[in-house]
Amino acid sequence: MNIKEIFFSPFLLKSIFAFSLVILIIISFISYTHVVAIEDSTEKVMHTFKTSVKLEQLFSYIKDAETGQRGYMITGDSLFLKPYFGAHEKVNESFKNLVELSKNDSIQKKNLDSLFYLIALRFRYLSSSKAAHSDSSFDKKGVLTLMLLGNKKMELIRKQINRMIAQEMYYLSEREIEYKNYKAFTRFIILLSMFFALLVFVFSYIKINRDVLILESTNEKLSIAAETVKHAEVMGAFSCWNWDLEANQMTCTDNQYLLLGYEPQSFNLTIEKFNEFVHPDDKAIIEEGEKKVLHENEYPTAIFRIIRKDGEIRHFKSLSKLITLSNGKKTLIGINSDVTEQFLINKSLEERNRELELSNKELASFNHVASHDLQEPLRIVQIYISRIDDYEGTEIPEKIKEYFGRIKTSATRMRNLIDALLLFSRTNKLDNIFEETNLNLLLENSKQDLAQLLDEKNATIDADNLPKLNVIPVQIQQLFTNLLSNSLKYSHPDIAPVIKIECNKIIANSHPELKLHSSKVFYKISITDNGMGFENKYAESIFNLFYRIQKDKNYEGTGIGLSICKKIVEKHGGFITANSQPDKGSTFSFFLPA
Repeated sequence: MNIKEIFFSPFLLKSIFAFSLVILIIISFISYTHVVAIEDSTEKVMHTFKTSVKLEQLFSYIKDAETGQRGYMITGDSLFLKPYFGAHEKVNESFKNLVELSKNDSIQKKNLDSLFYLIALRFRYLSSSKAAHSDSSFDKKGVLTLMLLGNKKMELIRKQINRMIAQEMYYLSEREIEYKNYKAFTRFIILLSMFFALLVFVFSYIKINRDVLILESTNEKLSIAAETVKHAEVMGAFSCWNWDLEANQMTCTDNQYLLLGYEPQSFNLTIEKFNEFVHPDDKAIIEEGEKKVLHENEYPTAIFRIIRKDGEIRHFKSLSKLITLSNGKKTLIGINSDVTEQFLINKSLEERNRELELSNKELASFNHVASHDLQEPLRIVQIYISRIDDYEGTEIPEKIKEYFGRIKTSATRMRNLIDALLLFSRTNKLDNIFEETNLNLLLENSKQDLAQLLDEKNATIDADNLPKLNVIPVQIQQLFTNLLSNSLKYSHPDIAPVIKIECNKIIANSHPELKLHSSKVFYKISITDNGMGFENKYAESIFNLFYRIQKDKNYEGTGIGLSICKKIVEKHGGFITANSQPDKGSTFSFFLPA
């Protein structure tokens, strides 16, 4: 997987999306807390301004009360007392507001208590001065004293209010710094949010654009695939279908209509409509198939006949399976194939098989005749010829003896030929049992069978150690016997035969004829002699039935021995080869699966 595929892998994209979502939530939370902090800081600043304004108003109302009292005392006009009484009410209202504004501030609350005490004294002096002035016997000096005391209290009130305003200004300076910090950090958070959102947007755009390109490519591939499937259905004479069991709706590809002899999608094909095309004698097959799929969870293969629009009868093969979708809906899916040609071919093959069975029976009868009935007349012929040879009562002309000699030779050759044919036919039997066998023992048995001939020829056999293999023992022994007998038969008359048997384990890929074989390892067993040899152009022909290179009567043979060898090796899943040169000996190699 390359870096691009890793970067755009579904797991990584989901991880990036989840990480981006978490980051956006964190940034949003921080932004929200800072906005709340800014609002709180703004409210604190406004609280400072409100408190300062209320203090200024309070001082102004006290001054109004003082001014009205002085005007009354100077002029004696009661109209000047109107601001005095109005200021008293306004001072009380302002003081209530200040109490509310300072309820969470212990310092200002303490200052406000002191201010309340001073304001109360000041209004007491104002009230005393007014009362003293209204008395007809008022003491001018006493009134003046009260006014001087009131002015001192007024100065204390001014200082207390200034002290409280200064405290609020101190608060204001701190809150302004806090506000500026929050404001600057909020700008950073907003910029960060915008940058991150832009990054997510760019990434999303790249991803969406890539997905659109992939979607277009996928749609193009799907279109090609759909067109390919459409043509494949036509060429393969099959169609795909699905049946929604809950909605009882059936959908199928266009080729289903063509297989029925109609134009694609020319009518609404339901299961009931499809059953109308089924041959009356085969409707039970469809019903049984539906029952097994729906109720027994089996998926049988149904083969039935349908009647096309033009009346032609075709053979269909249907495969189906019940699936459950993610939403729990059950749907039956399947494939219908027109197997008429295959059906006809199979029917023809069945006829051929019946003919072959009859032919095999006839061949078996012929084999019986060849192995039993034909041998009896030959045995009688040989017996009477032997009696004639032994008859000495009458002198037999040499020419007649020659004729009888030829008859005897032909009869013997005929008997050998019949025995060889019988042996060849036995190699085709299928009831032979494979057993794990030591090939060294089979080779020794063959050498025992040929012991007399080996002694006569003064032959030497040098053999490698052979493996244990899963073989038909009697056939492999026959294989060794035939090949050794062949080497002895075609040895030089004046040279003692030397036969070398080699065994090697080889890999299938090392030999062209083994590459397509299912087995990976083979044993190559080679039998090499120093005999007469033959032209290598006959290396393949010599394994044909009845084929003989040597036509000389001194070399007896039926032309069946090597054919039997080939049959045996092929039955064991291997093959046999020959390699030779005249007067330089021959090598026969056979390969057996390990």
